[in-house]
Amino acid sequence: MPRVLISDKLSPQAVDIFKARGVEVDIKTGLSEDELIAIIPQYDGLAIRSATKVTPLVLAAASNLKVVGRAGIGVDNVDVKAATAHGVVVMNTPFGNSITTAEHALALMMAMARQIPQANASTHAGAWEKNKFMGVEMAGKTLGLIGCGNIGSIVADRAQGLKMKVVAYDPFLSAERAASMNITKLELDDLLARADFISLHTPLNDSTRNILNATSLGKCKKGVRIVNCARGGLIDEAALKAALESGQVAGAALDVFEEEPAKTNPLFGLENVVCTPHLGASTNEAQENVAIQVAEQMAEYLTVGTVTNALNMPSVSAEDAVRLKPYVALSQQLGSFAGQMASAGLKLITIEFEGKVTELNTKPLAAAALHGVLAPLMEGVNMVNAPMVAKERNIEVSEVRHERTAHYKTLMRVSLKTDAGVFSVSGTLFGDKPRLVAVNDIPLEAALGARMLYVNNEDKPGLIGGLGNILGDAGINIANFHLGRNAEKGDAVALLELDDEVSPKQLDAIAKLPSVKQVKQLLLAA
Repeated sequence: MPRVLISDKLSPQAVDIFKARGVEVDIKTGLSEDELIAIIPQYDGLAIRSATKVTPLVLAAASNLKVVGRAGIGVDNVDVKAATAHGVVVMNTPFGNSITTAEHALALMMAMARQIPQANASTHAGAWEKNKFMGVEMAGKTLGLIGCGNIGSIVADRAQGLKMKVVAYDPFLSAERAASMNITKLELDDLLARADFISLHTPLNDSTRNILNATSLGKCKKGVRIVNCARGGLIDEAALKAALESGQVAGAALDVFEEEPAKTNPLFGLENVVCTPHLGASTNEAQENVAIQVAEQMAEYLTVGTVTNALNMPSVSAEDAVRLKPYVALSQQLGSFAGQMASAGLKLITIEFEGKVTELNTKPLAAAALHGVLAPLMEGVNMVNAPMVAKERNIEVSEVRHERTAHYKTLMRVSLKTDAGVFSVSGTLFGDKPRLVAVNDIPLEAALGARMLYVNNEDKPGLIGGLGNILGDAGINIANFHLGRNAEKGDAVALLELDDEVSPKQLDAIAKLPSVKQVKQLLLAA
């Protein structure tokens, strides 16, 4: 009988679920690392929240451990890389606190609009400053959502109940999905100019870090009010402070901060700022939901072998794992390349297989490619839940296995159909290393590095010199440079592997080179 240790406080319903599924359960909370190391060899599963630290030392001692289940979305307390090395599946519950977080965002919005925390403190002090706290109505105002995934769509629905108009910036939000939710889809600058309130619901990554900065805040409607219950690093806190002090931003309500726990912060003490200590998921219902979900997921894995919401592996048998590993890396990098190129509503993702790869189980490869496409701007996506996320967003997914003979021993292609057109990228394996072989049917052989610069241009002289001058002046070293074209003086592609990140200013300079049609910086998993 499988045996699970619950080392953090979870709902009693989690225990009931384990027992009903034939899993033995022990509850031992508050363990030190040494105490956990001493007993972990007895267990097949470890169910945790945020207190238990699953370190490399714990994992090294966990000789029988098969799965770590985190009741919640964050796994900062789990060394996922070490868990993967030890063959331990790490699961989380990415959607268990969606309603709670959405409700908290709306609560902060209302508190900010009516200055409730400030009025509460004043009234408790006996001041009765009725004329001081003049608020604003939310009805009839425009709410701009930066990110309209699982949580953002719930906020939109609730805000419409308050008679707010909702607009959204989300590159993966299709026009059909937006229309079905009665949401107007906008580009970011248009949203900033129109929104009376802005609420952030996007993951923190290199493309969203400081998405609200001095420049973007300057593009906002004067007197905008901003809510952030997503991630602290989405807002440049120093720039927000300056905007609050100047009146460009009328108020801010924040549940998350760049550094947590936030004992000090430049925004603390400002009268027009409402702060809470990362309470987005802190309701009895949310805690109950994530406990039930993690117990169900772990029990299913330990008794049946079903994998749900795993962060470090696709749905694949142990026998196939070794063979599929390089193909999974190729799939995910091709998907990530294509996904970062998508700039409009995503309608269809097509994943094609030719040659030797068709002899393998391609389901986990398709899931890995889908994960690569969706992960850049959608929080909580992994190789297992990516198909579900695509379905929820009305994104059609097609997997095609070709019987025809490929030009390469193995060939994979990921194609995206968006509101802006079709983009495709093809790749193969050289040994066990992913290699790009075509972009939009333009032949281009290139190794895929962690930091790439993609340039689509007219095939005219001068591009290489212009690129070299801009990157050289910035002190950015080119590790590899690859070129391809479809015809002489036709459409061409340059793909550069760089040692350093290209700044927005440098990207803008490249975009202004005479023959350039499109430029994009890509960050790919190593």
